[in-house]
Amino acid sequence: MWHQCLCIAASIMPTLGSFNSSSLLLISLLWTISFSAHNIGAINTKKFHFKEAPKFYNSPTCPSLHYYYNNNSSTDTNITQICFQNAVNVAMTLDAAYLRGSMAAILSVLQHSSCPENVIFHFVASSSANIDYLNLKLASSFPYLHFTIYPFRDSAVAGLISTSIRAALDCPLNYARNYLADLLPQCIQKVVYLDSDLVLVDDITKLAATPLGEEAILAAPEYCNANFTTYFTPTFWSNPSLSLTFTNRKPCYFNTGVMVIDLERWRDGDYTTKIVEWMELQKRMRIYELGSLPPFLLVFAGNIAPVDHKWNQHGLGGDNFRGLCRDLHPGPVSLLHWSGKGKPWVRLDASRPCPLDALWAPYDLLQTPFVLES
Repeated sequence: MWHQCLCIAASIMPTLGSFNSSSLLLISLLWTISFSAHNIGAINTKKFHFKEAPKFYNSPTCPSLHYYYNNNSSTDTNITQICFQNAVNVAMTLDAAYLRGSMAAILSVLQHSSCPENVIFHFVASSSANIDYLNLKLASSFPYLHFTIYPFRDSAVAGLISTSIRAALDCPLNYARNYLADLLPQCIQKVVYLDSDLVLVDDITKLAATPLGEEAILAAPEYCNANFTTYFTPTFWSNPSLSLTFTNRKPCYFNTGVMVIDLERWRDGDYTTKIVEWMELQKRMRIYELGSLPPFLLVFAGNIAPVDHKWNQHGLGGDNFRGLCRDLHPGPVSLLHWSGKGKPWVRLDASRPCPLDALWAPYDLLQTPFVLES
């Protein structure tokens, strides 16, 4: 029974295009049944052994990918900068703790892309991490992947981080997205930034093509029904000068785990400095509680380009305290995001998955210690 459910679910997942909530719930149910009927127990993730992913090929209509060497890089690393024309540039952070999630995210991007050979990955890892290990794991599972790992100095941001409501949010690597314009080659003008705790079920080329208009620096799904005032402290709102920050803007909450960023405009406007200035103020007077998100809201909220909500079905990891199970938001789904405390691989290993964690499982490349019956 469990093997039949496994095959049915696997046959549904590769279909291109966004899913509706009903089809995703059906897939979730099938995977949950298969997982429950064949209890594999907890997987020891201390030894990361990942399977090799299949190779995905461009459709005939994809443009050719051309590369050239960049001689005008703002980075201070010794990495040879190679730039590509007709590429979809994707940026993610990378570390050992979230490597399993990153692998699943990469696989989902490639599997659902119409031009997977044109997707270029830019990974940012802590300079103190074992980058050789990360390179080896990526190259072993994705031997055909175009990618570069950029070292990020924790010291650049460590002194600016204020304690937030959850310790995991205080990791310096969470703030690396603030510095993408400096870390990536100057020739990269636009990038899709993705968190590691998500999977796509639609073509990333569509997301990358999001129009930014004449002035917007970034695009992301906005959630204007959220109580925006709760993202900042009473100290912020009671200060006459600070409370005017959003004057002539209509600020809405947006999740920074999925963004399309114009790096050229970011560099021209020196937006890294603007974010850092708010972080410096936070060290002097506590104006927010939630990690790396509020500085982005302070700088960009009310001035971003819109993205359909289907591109960030966020919050599947529950809240920041208990990580309870959550349902999908109404409407179509192109990207599932386990933001919040609970992560699908942790709950699956503990044999306590939420129903929607089964939608993440088909992309898990971790080499499990058992072999499926034929």
